[in-house]
Parts: sequence; structure tokens; C-alpha cells
Amino acid sequence: MGLQDKKDIFSFIMINLLLTSIVSGSTDTITSSIPLKDGDTIISSRGLFELGFFSPGNSKNRYIGIWYKNIPAKTVVWVANRETPVIDNSGMLKITNPGVLTLTNDKNTIVWSSNVSKAAPNPIAQLLDSGNLVVRDKNDNINFVWQSFDYPGDTLLPGMKMGKDLVTGRESYITSWKNDDDPSTGEYTFGCDVTGYPHQVIKKGQVLQYRSEPWNGIDFGGISVLPQNAIYKFDMVFNEHEVLYTYKMFNSSMISRLTMNHSGVAQRWVWADQAKDWIVYFSIPAADGCDLVCGAYGTCAINSFPKCGCLDKFVPKYQNEWNGANWSKGCVRKRPLNCKTDGFVKHANIKLPDFQYSMFYKNVTLAQCEKLCLKNCSCVAYANILKTGGTGCMLWMGDLVDIQEGPSFSSVLYVRMASSDLEEQVGNETDQLYANESQKEDLELPLFSLSEVVKATHNFSLSDKIGEGGYGPVYKGVLQDGKEIAVKRLSKTSNQGLDEFKNEVICISKLQHRNLVRLLGCCIQGDEKMLIYEYMPNHSLDYFIFDESRRKSLDWPSRFNIINGIARGLQYLHEDSRLRIIHRDLKASNILLDFDMNPKISDFGMARSFIGNETQANTMKVVGTYGYMSPEYAVDGIFSVKSDVFSFGVLVLEIVSGKKNRGFFHHDHHHNLLGHTWLLYQEGRLMEIVDPNITDSCHLYEVLRSIELALLCVQRNPDDRPSMSTVVVTLSSEGELPEAKQPGFFYTEHIPRDDKSSSTHAPSSTSAMTITLVNGVVRYVFRKMFKNQMSFFLQVMYKFLYGMKLKRS
Repeated sequence: MGLQDKKDIFSFIMINLLLTSIVSGSTDTITSSIPLKDGDTIISSRGLFELGFFSPGNSKNRYIGIWYKNIPAKTVVWVANRETPVIDNSGMLKITNPGVLTLTNDKNTIVWSSNVSKAAPNPIAQLLDSGNLVVRDKNDNINFVWQSFDYPGDTLLPGMKMGKDLVTGRESYITSWKNDDDPSTGEYTFGCDVTGYPHQVIKKGQVLQYRSEPWNGIDFGGISVLPQNAIYKFDMVFNEHEVLYTYKMFNSSMISRLTMNHSGVAQRWVWADQAKDWIVYFSIPAADGCDLVCGAYGTCAINSFPKCGCLDKFVPKYQNEWNGANWSKGCVRKRPLNCKTDGFVKHANIKLPDFQYSMFYKNVTLAQCEKLCLKNCSCVAYANILKTGGTGCMLWMGDLVDIQEGPSFSSVLYVRMASSDLEEQVGNETDQLYANESQKEDLELPLFSLSEVVKATHNFSLSDKIGEGGYGPVYKGVLQDGKEIAVKRLSKTSNQGLDEFKNEVICISKLQHRNLVRLLGCCIQGDEKMLIYEYMPNHSLDYFIFDESRRKSLDWPSRFNIINGIARGLQYLHEDSRLRIIHRDLKASNILLDFDMNPKISDFGMARSFIGNETQANTMKVVGTYGYMSPEYAVDGIFSVKSDVFSFGVLVLEIVSGKKNRGFFHHDHHHNLLGHTWLLYQEGRLMEIVDPNITDSCHLYEVLRSIELALLCVQRNPDDRPSMSTVVVTLSSEGELPEAKQPGFFYTEHIPRDDKSSSTHAPSSTSAMTITLVNGVVRYVFRKMFKNQMSFFLQVMYKFLYGMKLKRS
């Protein structure tokens, strides 16, 4: 075969392929001159979706549908002529002026057509890579005359919307097929209901089968309904014109769809490419049988038996029927409401009640919501339903129906109760704090109502949040009398629970000392547990000393006052309070500062009290903060008053240096702040640890004495450490201090040094050693000879010698 013959054959093949492509309609458009016949398809530009004729299941009827192009098992996502199939292969899909899609049969009878509200002079139909079939003018890529996304079938694709046009009243939702062989409209629908506030519903005809929680700004009430994840993101358009729900994929290569099947179950599917199959990501509703079964004021718990119960202070309306598992008549109140003196009980981790008899108020805080409900005697409950983007108040005016409870639900409902029920509940919950009745009488801790705290903190506004710890967030509040408070709120995700809450109350409620933060009372209602403290306007100590700019405002007199205050507070806890209390979590963030920068020890959740001659204890659960823990406690779980002394020593070094013990870095070694200070102490160079910001204001003797005292406090052996009473006396006197021993958590490994390294390294010359010895001798001689009378001269002399050493090194 000659070269020319081969060229002719190749040209023939290419022409035929081109003609086949044109005839089969394998472009992404249908034009008025090229309709789509049965057997032809169009494919989106990137080959993601395909449109053509198909027969579902075992049916021989023909439908126009859209399916995924590259998924082996044909998965249809949209059907045009659901109700009017073509009974043979004669169907033809055309685009006609002014932009109408028509499906005709062999008799040229229109079987199905699209409707348009505006015309396109040169109309084409195009299949997009989103799976959306659009009709547009061929010269206009933006404005669509018609699109399939406006008429969803049983599938919601990314970018499709379901909801309601509040102007025209038109609703869009997905509807099940009748069965696998018949895509005509089935019994079940899944969509958005805008009654009360947008929520998702499944209906069988007009009968409600499932109801989600309302849209809260993130999702429809948590993972029990539609889990937020790394695959797709929900969005809700909610304004005066429309309420529309949609979603989009984070990764465009991922394939996911939401369907409504003919059994009444909405399902999220994800395509698993390796398995070559669809995987059900979740189903709605789950097969728990909890929807709409427990009647008014009844709650359904999925994992409980029996599954139905009554809200607190409610009883079954008909006890005999209830005992026989007929819960449909629901529950009634034990005591009637009187409107004037009613209050509210908080119920957390629930699915909010049905919205049929509800009212929604936008931009209303929780405290304002409570007032609105109290003013209306028909209001039986209220809730704030928005997690983000402001506040949203929902009021319920009728019986509360379809309540579920469980850890997967995130909503909180406040149910109206008679005042006598509230008093009984608060009394019961407060009793949980005390081990016995005498302890309860002894503490006499004031109780704050939840509504009082909510008002004081503007509904726990983020703008009022002043901190957060392991216990939970802390908010600033202002009571009605103008008194400022700090509200410490137990977080649901906190590792610290009721035991720590009790512990803090019992440890600090009767303690009165100027250097301990004062507990004003507590709030206990439902699962809300809060401690109310006096407000400290200058934050905590770490806010200042570990910030490059803020610590400049702390001169030496201020820091020395803080050191003394902490020491006196600890002395009171260890020796002068009626119980011997060990704090166990003394650190910079737990030292609060009042208006005059006086320190107050706070956070007694980890504290332990001793009675009589007890001095130490052992625990299997080590709590506290690494960097401040004594070695015997961190390693063996043994704690005593000397554990707090160790933490105090660390704090003093941090206050003097402005550096954190844990995370401290130095070029010459890998020791922490304790280790670094120990090296300088051995070499007589303690001034190098001092924060440069206080060199002009410091009393040199006080600074050095504080550092040496800190080293005595952090010695490895607890018996070598001084008591806090000794510490307090030492800080205010000038007696000779003993030589400190090696601190705990000090290791002797050193990173090798280069003798030619920079001047930041310690000098190794004879002159440097001489200066170091002179420093020590001068300090000793001046202490012995002159004591207080020569303190000023001592400072001058020491600075002179220190300057000489730096210059020569």
C-alpha cells in the first residue's frame, strides 16, 4: 500500500469520525437547525454530564434525562418529561423561537415543553458541566431564558437550589420517583419550609414525615441532620424576597448528590472512585422512629427505652395510655402558669419544637427574647436559633410538639414554668454542690438567676468575653446596680466538670484575703453552671509580662508588689485559712490584677484542701500546667504545699525576666528558664536574667534577692524549699540567704560551644572569671558590712562591676 493510499484511508476515517460526532450531537448544545434524536446525546464541555434518551429500570418508555458521563452505572439526575414518556424511539428534542424546548413524538405531537418568560433571538440549549441544561441566546453566556436547575426532580446537585420565592410564592423541592421503573412524581418530597424559620421537611403528600431543626447560620441543627464536613458546604439565602438552600463542593473533583427516594428517605451520596460505587454518606430521617411520636411536651430520646418521656415538671396526660406505649396524647404541667411570676427552665441538647405556632424576631438578643415571651401570656417557650451572624428570637405560642433530645442536637430551649417549679428546681440543683446539709448551711453561697447573668453579659456576647481556660469562657458583666462582675461559664466541651465546679465553690467561698479573687456567688440552672467573681479590670499577669510592649508598663516596684502579693495570698492558703489549701495550678494566667495592679490568685478548680496535720497527698490524676509543676508532682503525683512553692518560684523568675519558663530559648544551651538562671547563679551573673525594661527602676538588692529566693523555691527536693511564711519574711528582710541547690527539671547536657562564637556566649577568659568572683565577693562583703545603710552604694558598685565585665568579655 502506497503512502498516498494510507493518507486517503486516514482522511476517510477522520471525516467519518467528524460526521459521526456531528450526527450524534456529541457537542454540548442543541440548536434550532440540529435537534436531538433518540440515540443521540450531547455532552458537557469537560465531559462530566450527558443528556439524551433513556429507559429507566425494566421500562420500555423513553425519557429525556441527564446523567453522569463517566460513572459506569447510569445515574440519572434529572428527567424532563417525568409525567409524559415517549412510548417508542421516535422522540426528538428541539429548540424553537423564542427559546422553547419541545419534545415531540413520531406524530410531531408535543409531549413536553419548557416554559419561558422572555425570548432569545438566537436560542440554543446547552448542557453545562454543573449538570444544568440551560436555554440562552448564543451571543449571551450569562442570562438564561430557562434552566433545568429551576425544576429539580429527585436529585439536588451542587449549585441547585430549593426553597421558596416569597414574591411569587413559587416553591422548589426534590420529589421522589414512583418507583425504579417510573420517574413520574412520587409520594415524597424533600424541601425547605419557611414556617416560623427555614427548616427542612419530608412530606408524604401533605402529611409531615420529618422536620429538621431551623437553619442556625451553619446548618440545620447539627450532625443528626446534615453534617458539616470537608466535602461540601451548605449555604442559605434568606431575605425578604426568597428563602433558598444550596450547597457546593469544596473539591470540584468530588462527586456528590442529594436524592429523595420512593421509600421516603432523603440520602446524601458520594461517589467512591476506587470502589467504583456510590456510598450513602447519611440518610434523612434515620431509622429511629422518633419523629412526631411523643405528643405535646413529650421528648423522644433515640437510645432510651421507652423512647418517650415528659419535659421536667410535666407528667403524662393519660398515664394508663402512656404506660401502654401510646404516647400520642403527650404530657401536661404539674402546676399551672399564672403569667405574672413565671420563669423559664433551660433545656439543652434538644431538637427545637415544631414551628407551626411560632413567631420569629430578627436581631433580638436572648435577654430581649425572654422579655418578649414574659409579656405575652400565650408564649410557652423561647430560643435563640442563630449560631452566627447575629441573634434570632423564636417564640412558641402553642403546645410544644416534636421535641427530641440527645448529644447530637445543639439547640437550647427555654420553657415557661410556674415560679414554684423554678424554686424547687434551683434548690435541687444547688444541693448537688454539697456533700452534706451542714456543709450547705456553712457555705451560704449567694445564687444568681440565669436571666440575671444573661442580662449582665448581653447574652454572653463575644464583645464581653475576656478570656477562656480549661473550665470554659469568662465574660465581663454589669449587674443592675452597676457592679462589675466576671462570669466563669462551664463549657460543655470542658475537661473540667461538676467535680471541679464543686471544688472551686467549696475551696474559695469562705476565703477572704486581699490577694485572693473574691467569689460573689454562682448560677446553676439546667446544665448551666457558672461562677460569679469580682471583676479584675487589668486582666491577668501573663497579659503583661509576656507581651513585648505591655510589660514596659510594669516597672520594678509594680513587679515586686505583685511578687509580695502572690506570696501573701499563698501563705494565707497554706497556713492561715481554716483549711490548708494547695492551689495546684499557680501560673501567670491565674494571677489577676485589680485596678491598682494588686495581684489576686484565681482559679481554684484544681485546688485540694487538707484538714489538721495533713501535709501532702498522692493522686493518680496529675492536673496543672507543665512548666509550673514541681518534679515530684509531675512525675509521681505527690503534691503538698511545697508544690505551690515551686510554682511560685517559677512565677518570680518569669516576673523578673519577662520570659516564660516553658519555651525559653538560649543560643548556648537548651535549658528552660530555671536551668538558664541556675547557670547564671553559679557564675555570679544573675543580672543577665533581669528584664531590660526594669533596669532603670529596679532596686538591685531586691531584684537579686528575689531571684535567689526563687531558686530556693524551685529546688529539686521539696524539703529544701522554704515555706510561704519564710518566703514572705525573706522578701521584706535582708538576712543572709542559704546557697541554693540544683533546681528541679534541670539537666546538665550542654550544646557544644564554638570558642570563636559571638559575644552573647558566656566569657571563658581569666578576666571574666575574675569579674565573676569579684561580683560574688562584693555582694557578700557589702551584705555583711553595710546591709541596708549601703544599699544605694551597693547598686552603683554592682552596676559598675557588671558593666566592666561586659566590656572586657
